[in-house]
Amino acid sequence: MTELSPALKQATPVLAARGEGVYLFDEDDRRFLDFTAGIGVTSTGHCHPRVVEAAQQQVATLIHGQYTTVMHRRLLELTERLGEVLPTGLDRLFYVNSGSEAVEAAVRLARHATGRQNVIAFSGGFHGRTMGAAALTSSGTKVRAGIGPMMPGVAFAPFPETYRHGTGEDEEVARALAEFDRLLVTESAPKDTAAIIVEPVLGEGGYVPSPASFLAGLRRRADEHGILLIVDEVQTGVGRTGRFWGHDHAGITPDVLITAKGLASGFPLSAIAAGEELMSRAWPGSQGGTYGGNAVAAAAAIATLDVVRDEGLVHNAAEQGQRLAEGLRKVAADHPVIGDVRGLGLMLGNEFTTAQGQPDAATAARAHAAAAEEGLLLLTCGPHGNVVRMIPPLVVTAEQVDDAVARWQTAVARAVAS
Repeated sequence: MTELSPALKQATPVLAARGEGVYLFDEDDRRFLDFTAGIGVTSTGHCHPRVVEAAQQQVATLIHGQYTTVMHRRLLELTERLGEVLPTGLDRLFYVNSGSEAVEAAVRLARHATGRQNVIAFSGGFHGRTMGAAALTSSGTKVRAGIGPMMPGVAFAPFPETYRHGTGEDEEVARALAEFDRLLVTESAPKDTAAIIVEPVLGEGGYVPSPASFLAGLRRRADEHGILLIVDEVQTGVGRTGRFWGHDHAGITPDVLITAKGLASGFPLSAIAAGEELMSRAWPGSQGGTYGGNAVAAAAAIATLDVVRDEGLVHNAAEQGQRLAEGLRKVAADHPVIGDVRGLGLMLGNEFTTAQGQPDAATAARAHAAAAEEGLLLLTCGPHGNVVRMIPPLVVTAEQVDDAVARWQTAVARAVAS
């Protein structure tokens, strides 16, 4: 009997049959609050009618117009629409399928454009599982284990984590930036450094937001040394953090922006954006791919951007994210095993720790499993697997947030008592 690879581990026991908004239904028609959103992908909820209609219409006319062979109207329309929300000056786009591919494309562009080879990434960052993207990833050894040697030319700088180090934000940012400066004189000389790549919120690394002053400090250093600043918005983009882009909280502009996940409401689509002059420095033949910019995915992305705008989903992410964070902090106040609740917008993590402050993955796992039994689907993250994250679709309502918090309260109580 042919089966899926045993290396694939399903986070919940649900066999999904259909989806509607923030809900998934199994084959017995049991309804689950889906606070995973396909790992932040179904930004407009499951099967939003406008996204479904756009995809259905496109399937009936043109499924695949390979965009280095022919051009199709949906890709031109999507590019124009993204121009309305991208940072000023980032007016050239290259489309691929996944976040990992987009990360690889961004690094390739940076190396071509600067003539330099090194890339500085950050401890706890996740950028993908392909060989180049994995070389930039340190959210956990499982991404890199057993496949070395990794792509050379990567150096890791500390990421500011106030909870982990028990420090205030100003002190932690100063420490991280000082270590970054030290790295430039000990491991990766500026004249050898093509790019800095950073997530506005650590994703797999534990849902740790980048302080605004940290991103601003990286921007200053990039400008000073002629290094490109790549912001990985794969998970934080398209409204997830309560701003359209995660880096908007810091008031900076990257040289290269990477977007994927929530861009097309579940269809595989990703892109990198850069300015005209920078993108023109990509070497001939360095950008391409069979499925990138697929017509159906592009149509879904256009509809997604329409829904995000017309339904005010960026504002909703900020408003409901605040409501969710307040609810989660009340749960944490009742259960000291949750040491920290953090995040931005609808991207929140609950870190489980022991009385001694050590990672408590066992209780996190029990709470995660109990939540599924209570009809609330969640995911874990963090190097130790002790952070339970919540990333509902951006269409989530106040009533659904309150419902999720109530289920979470029950799940945590069960996990602590068992």
